[in-house]
Amino acid sequence: MLRPLLYLSALTTLAGAQQTFKASSEFDISSCPITIYGQTYQHVYVNLTSKNLVVCFNSFYSPGTKDDCIFGPLTDSDSAEFEKYQRIPILETIVKYSVPTIKTRMDCYFSFSYQHNKGYATLALINFGPQTVLYLYSPAEGTVVVDVQVDGTSADQVEVTNTPTSRQTRGYLDISGCRHSGAVYKPATQVNSPETCFSLTCDEDVVLKTSSCGPLERCLGNSSCIPAVLYDSIFNPKLDLVCTVTGPTLIDFQGHVTSVKDRCTYSLLSIPSVPGLQVLANFQERRRKDVSFLDSVTLWLDRLGVHIHLKQGGRVLVDNSTLTLSSSAQMVHGVELSQDLTGVTAKLSLSNFTVSVFFDGYTVQIHLQGPIGSALHGLCENSSRSLTELKLSESSSTSCEMQYTDINDSVINCTRMTEYCNFLKEAPFSSCDIDPEPYITACTDTLCKYPDLDGLKCQFLEAYAKTCRLKHNATLDGWRSKSECLNPEAFCKDRTCSDHEFCGEKTAGGDTRCFCRAIYASKYKDRNTLGDPTVCNQNSASLTLVNCLLVDAGVDYTVLHLKDLTCRGHMDKERHMVTFSFNSTNQCGSEVTSNNNQIIYQNTISNDDGFSNVITRRDQVFIDFSCIYLQEATKAFKIRSSSVIKVITSAVWNDTLTMKAYTDAARTQPVESNTEVWLDQKIWVELKIDGLDGDLISMVTKSCWATNQESDNGSLRYELIKNGCANPADPTVMVEGNGEGTSNYFSFNMFQFSGRSGNIFLHCKLQLCVKEGNSCIPKCNGARRRRSLRPRNEAPALISMVWTN
Repeated sequence: MLRPLLYLSALTTLAGAQQTFKASSEFDISSCPITIYGQTYQHVYVNLTSKNLVVCFNSFYSPGTKDDCIFGPLTDSDSAEFEKYQRIPILETIVKYSVPTIKTRMDCYFSFSYQHNKGYATLALINFGPQTVLYLYSPAEGTVVVDVQVDGTSADQVEVTNTPTSRQTRGYLDISGCRHSGAVYKPATQVNSPETCFSLTCDEDVVLKTSSCGPLERCLGNSSCIPAVLYDSIFNPKLDLVCTVTGPTLIDFQGHVTSVKDRCTYSLLSIPSVPGLQVLANFQERRRKDVSFLDSVTLWLDRLGVHIHLKQGGRVLVDNSTLTLSSSAQMVHGVELSQDLTGVTAKLSLSNFTVSVFFDGYTVQIHLQGPIGSALHGLCENSSRSLTELKLSESSSTSCEMQYTDINDSVINCTRMTEYCNFLKEAPFSSCDIDPEPYITACTDTLCKYPDLDGLKCQFLEAYAKTCRLKHNATLDGWRSKSECLNPEAFCKDRTCSDHEFCGEKTAGGDTRCFCRAIYASKYKDRNTLGDPTVCNQNSASLTLVNCLLVDAGVDYTVLHLKDLTCRGHMDKERHMVTFSFNSTNQCGSEVTSNNNQIIYQNTISNDDGFSNVITRRDQVFIDFSCIYLQEATKAFKIRSSSVIKVITSAVWNDTLTMKAYTDAARTQPVESNTEVWLDQKIWVELKIDGLDGDLISMVTKSCWATNQESDNGSLRYELIKNGCANPADPTVMVEGNGEGTSNYFSFNMFQFSGRSGNIFLHCKLQLCVKEGNSCIPKCNGARRRRSLRPRNEAPALISMVWTN
């Protein structure tokens, strides 16, 4: 049913606009949006409460809600009707007559009609574009009040009073206006505050205009604004300085620019009058050998002897211990440390100074506040000073100053990068009262010689925006979207690379990984290798590969193995080096060959899976490595002479005794003066006597022993043969043919005296035995004992041989 809105007998409704509702309901008014004090809405939320019919515009009403709501009279029934109407010219004329402040054209309106106090009441909101009229119809006797609340606070009211002698029935309220900082203003309202230099105008067309001091200005209290720098210098003089280091460039406190071309460590800031802190910058190369980058920052608390290292990937080390941080500040040795998605911040107060150090992996910004006139020291104080003066030799490598050249990169487009860097001259950056030229210079100098990767170009814009925020609290709204620097998160956050690596993008804007630093990688690329030389120990061999070089070559270390597929590489989690190894216990499929007195162990690192596939879709990797070992020993010995001859002359026989050494059991390879004999190598020694009839006489080796001196007196002695038998304490000694003829031989494994490296002297005692009626063969290991041994000479013959190492 259409309720009396004005004096109309017929109204034109919007299609499908009439709805009856009994409970809390939401209505779409996008075809007839309503603007209330400058805020436009396209939905309404209606509650039928125990006291009111409540129309809200953000959500359903509940006590305490901070919303824009209209509180109408209570309904007598459990239902109401919602209707929407198109523009009606005569209605527009009547409303403008009743509300003279309405100046714009009517578009549409909607209403809520329901029973109230034994009659019908109607609430309507009439759309005049940026202006809106609230209409109330109530024919019942008494007073009906409709309250308009903005952000939960009463802003205005409309009421209708009917008495037996006076019937108002209809009321109108202009709810147009402006909003600012939570307050509402009627059209044609002007507010001025000389104390704050703030003025506000809500004109008749409901257009809000405000003016105040800019972000870089301060109010003098008489409606006059002056630059904040001037204001602070007059009323609150103090240092408020920012120093920025990003990539290879440094912008000091005065805005001067310098570039660091080496890989040394430099002092950025110290305050001589307030000892206790030095801020150090450490530089390293990345993709190019000729461009250095800020790599880490160190806070040296010299009084405590403590170093706080701000590293890549958001790592923080206190001396050598890793520290875990969060957005909540943590106090460490008087330094307030915190970390968020953008980077790590360290703050500390020293005397009258406050120092804040922010580092995001590419850029460090030092914000210094303190009394004017204080002496400062470091590159941030004056970047034109000699770098040599500010270099910390104890923290720098001896070769850090060496300059390198690199090939030109055809991908670098200096013209395009210069255009991008000049964006710092445009809005919204132009609203910041800080000279952008040093940042533009730093940006172009770097991007004209280094590729636009790893989010580098955004770092300079980020540094300028942060400087504006630190010094003038300027937010530069919208700069990220306009400059395509959408992600405020620190680059490569939480990715840890080793000292010879840096974190970078695989492709522009793509995933990240650890890359080899250019100078570090060059020593391998020049040799066309992927790692260090083979390391050969006494019983093992190992080869270490550089993982970032493997990744550069498209090789996944986890698929590599030795000839034995179970022998895989081990990744050092800190150094990112991959080591393959084998030893005498597990040779991992090594091939063993010999060459003269050398043993060669050879193996291969490959990604071959061992199957005979006809095709493969990955690069084949084959890395051969080998070790050469001296046979079974680490020290060699040489014999001074291949044989020793001793002539024994008697009245009847001339006997010649000979002792010779051999390296083979067949005694065909004599030990010469240049033959190397290895520890634990078996040696055969032959003893022979010439000039005697072997059918009658046999030679018995009575004993053999070794000494470390030519004479037995006072020398070390080791027994080889005792009583014609091998020393039972040495299982390597074997005696053969002893007593059977005019020659015999024995063997033993070569040795040296513990702790001695001098000569070894070998001595043997021989006796002659008459075979007839005697058993000349010594009884050893169960052999038959000979009954007698009658020497031809009373004293046994003695023959000696000397060995040297």
